Amino acid sequence: MLPAPTPPCTHAENAMPLSLRVLVLGGTTEASNLCRILSTTWPTCHAVLSLAGATSQPHLPDMTTRIGGFGGVAGLTNWLHDHAMDAVVDATHPFATQMSQHAAIACATAHLPLLRLERPGWTATPQDTWFMVPSIAEAARTLARSGRWNSTPQSVFLTTGRKETRPFLTAPQHQYLFRSIEPPCPADLPPHTHVICARGPFDLAAELKLMRKHRITVLVTKNSGGTATYAKLEAARMLDVPVLMVARPTTQGTPHAKDAAAALAWLHQCTASTLRAV
Repeated sequence: MLPAPTPPCTHAENAMPLSLRVLVLGGTTEASNLCRILSTTWPTCHAVLSLAGATSQPHLPDMTTRIGGFGGVAGLTNWLHDHAMDAVVDATHPFATQMSQHAAIACATAHLPLLRLERPGWTATPQDTWFMVPSIAEAARTLARSGRWNSTPQSVFLTTGRKETRPFLTAPQHQYLFRSIEPPCPADLPPHTHVICARGPFDLAAELKLMRKHRITVLVTKNSGGTATYAKLEAARMLDVPVLMVARPTTQGTPHAKDAAAALAWLHQCTASTLRAV
């Protein structure tokens, strides 16, 4: 069992690769990148990738992978103990707050170091028209009540995830174009919704074509960050389409890394901490 590591030093990536057992809570590009690096450059690191199972055909790296929940905090804590993990990297989606909370509690209970691997959020440019809202529910309420959009039916491009469409039932007067990897539950969709199932990355030309075809007048999305779906924001900027942007949840006190390289340095620091403790 490892002590809590110090922040990764700039030369940690040059440390001798020692044995380490690490759980990577995945579902993001950053998680996949880290797993790819670990499997190809650190043969003595036994990494296990955990996926929630929200996507039926995920892209899996060539490494040990488990799919499905742990059974809450207690289940995760027991799993970490039973599999003798040395560290955990939480690389879940920036909005997967429940899993991150469970990881923080379980690692504190098990006295294991925990790193949050999270890509930076998007930032508006002077040419963007963003309206920040704190939640999906508030975005739906804004469409339902705001005079800016409620006075006339809008054509809304909704990209908030298949499990978060139900709040928009409160704004049924609009037309919706909804896109996600997996189809949502039909009962959770507003009455005038066209569904597209597609997996990113999406390019600018295709996003411009799509938004013009459906005459989009407002884009609703979460500040997920990254490059895979950024083109929709570029298209909105070029078409002068306003964006209802759902802000990221408040971050916890867990140490953060913005990319796989920084996470790798942190894991090397974990092995260095172990060596110093021996």
